[in-house]
Amino acid sequence: MVTVVSEEVREALDAHRPVVALESTIIAHGLPRPRNLRVALELEDVVRREGAVPATIAVLDGRPHVGLDKQQLERVANEDGMRKLGHRDLPLAVAAGASGATTVSATALLAALAGVRVFATGGLGGVHREWTVTQDESADLGLLARTRITVVCAGVKSILDVPATLQRLETLGVAVAGYRTARFPGFYLSDSGHPVDWTLDSPEEAAEVMRAQDALGGPESALIVAHPVPEAEQLDPELHARVLTDALHACEEEGVTGQAVTPFLLDYLVRHTDGASLSANLAAVRGNVRLAARVAAAWARR
Repeated sequence: MVTVVSEEVREALDAHRPVVALESTIIAHGLPRPRNLRVALELEDVVRREGAVPATIAVLDGRPHVGLDKQQLERVANEDGMRKLGHRDLPLAVAAGASGATTVSATALLAALAGVRVFATGGLGGVHREWTVTQDESADLGLLARTRITVVCAGVKSILDVPATLQRLETLGVAVAGYRTARFPGFYLSDSGHPVDWTLDSPEEAAEVMRAQDALGGPESALIVAHPVPEAEQLDPELHARVLTDALHACEEEGVTGQAVTPFLLDYLVRHTDGASLSANLAAVRGNVRLAARVAAAWARR
């Protein structure tokens, strides 16, 4: 088998104990050094404090790993040239013996293949603004339409076209529910301004939906549990709106296109909010990881 599942993760899966998948792009590409490693270790510790096993996922020397030890985490955090891998890149990285951090799509795929059912991340990718011109849509959406995994996230990144993304998720048949909210969260913001049709009020309710997915035997699609960042920790909405407008103008003026758009906009927000957007991002991730561990525990009690 190409994928390496750590002994700790394999033992937990075999014993039907809760496991939570974690992506590695936030470590390699989302945070500056040395803060990135501290956050990676902190998030794993959050999972453990909730009684679950963390399974951080990355590709090292052409081998996908589900579950990393401290030395491997350090390598992802500190090694120059660590690529950013979506699910389409995985066979190329394996064949080339390359190393890379996994995005939402690659993490979800590798987690599901290993038998990990719950995945925590910050915000999903989605339909980009000006889609009618650029046709730019994250690979996350298509992958989640055909992968049976539960993703706890703070909605989609607010730099995207949120209503178009929600419509696309509906078209693809991906189940979306707000966690203790009837509003779809906006990553840095508790409320994106758009509603959700379904609300879950406990980890046990999320686990019941997962059981119903399996019982129905329908398409192998995901469940998105949209968990808002607490209002007290969100980015100030007025600051967010003003800086995002400036960021979109700067992106257009500098001719940034394709895969470079998202990192450009996110970096612009960090720099022009004096780091407040990063603080809101991390607050959302911590909350998502904690909730994911509780959902995984409820699922494990099936």
